[in-house]
Amino acid sequence: MDAEKLSTPGLDPRLRGDDEASHRGDHASALRFITCGSVDDGKSTLIGRLLVDSRAVLQDQLASVSRSGATDLALLTDGLSAEREQGITIDVAYRYFATPARKFIIGDAPGHEQYTRNMVTAASSADAAVVLVDATKLQWADPALDLLPQTRRHTLLANLLRVPAIVFAVNKLDAVEDPTVAFHNIRGALEDFTEAAGIHARAIVPISALEGWNVVEARAGWCGYPGPSLLALLEQLDVTPPETAEAFAFPVQWVEKFASSADTSQGRRVFWGRVATGRVEPGQEVTVLPGGQTARVAQVLDHVRQPAGVAARHGAGIVLDRELDVSRGDWLLAPGAFVPSRQLSATVAWLDDEPLVAGRVYWALHGHRWVKARVTRIVHKLDVNTLAEEDADHLEANGIGHVELALQEPLATLPHARSRALGALVLVDTASHRTAGAVLVR
Repeated sequence: MDAEKLSTPGLDPRLRGDDEASHRGDHASALRFITCGSVDDGKSTLIGRLLVDSRAVLQDQLASVSRSGATDLALLTDGLSAEREQGITIDVAYRYFATPARKFIIGDAPGHEQYTRNMVTAASSADAAVVLVDATKLQWADPALDLLPQTRRHTLLANLLRVPAIVFAVNKLDAVEDPTVAFHNIRGALEDFTEAAGIHARAIVPISALEGWNVVEARAGWCGYPGPSLLALLEQLDVTPPETAEAFAFPVQWVEKFASSADTSQGRRVFWGRVATGRVEPGQEVTVLPGGQTARVAQVLDHVRQPAGVAARHGAGIVLDRELDVSRGDWLLAPGAFVPSRQLSATVAWLDDEPLVAGRVYWALHGHRWVKARVTRIVHKLDVNTLAEEDADHLEANGIGHVELALQEPLATLPHARSRALGALVLVDTASHRTAGAVLVR
């Protein structure tokens, strides 16, 4: 997994990306959502059903995923050979489809604990999360039933990553004896869990991904549920707004050393990247981190190299009024708006198989800047079953906890609750280069 995806999901601004397309209006209403939950809860099948029933799949594609005359909807998203052989999702698979109401970008996140890091990658830039709950795996006849740990973990992670809308889809109700009782009891368990965790769920929807019940077309009154179908609900959700209210911050991703003669940059270097927060216009003053020099913006280029002001979440090329020592990984910031610090208190979703212990040193990635980070203290860990904060001296794989970090160089961060762009970092193992943890500044 590319470590930079967690905190900087953008690509080289010379290439056409989703946000660049939205700048032209092509994807202005596109909703990016993920499906998550435990293993075999039906995530891939649900996405396959959405694609088929919304007529986003061609006949030859359907024929290619048929087995013994029956269509295996999960194969429409499980593209890796290992996924097809094992019948599980390993990596995040993205699919695109549209309805008359809006466009969608779907991320099919793996449910297995071993691949939680891939789920975190997908959730870090999602507008919504659909958490599937398999009714057949629970004691659905028991009003005091227990949810699966991975259902709790994925919901907590989606909430920690500030996914704006969390929707529960109770799946496989076609396979239980009394779907009405099952949905009532499972919905009660989900409501108790979200209330205790302080999570606001947008809806709890009964579905059968295999049969297509309540997925695209509403099944009126089924399970005593009066609301819209899952797709109709998704069509009503808002796209995450860009963080334009915050002060300007810009991580430099690429430096164009020799501007073309057609440009009006007068031979100065162009700093390309994606605006993280705020907005950039010619004439405004900026400060370079870590250098501390100041300059004025002489010119701003959009993703097609046209002069224009650029807002958060869009690619930009910035030309300064004088030459400064700026390279990939540096930040251009609004002067005085940020207080860079070497000390961070953060929530960590630990993704490595090797436990997190105090004293270990990792690479920390913020924007495109790498700095060394030492774990000075593990304050506590979160029990995903009881939601209790417990004293801990280490964090196991897939654990969630509160830690304190000491950075080799200061970073300009904001609390993640205020800014998803500036409040997220990635920890990477210095030896193996594996992504070890997702860090959310407190």
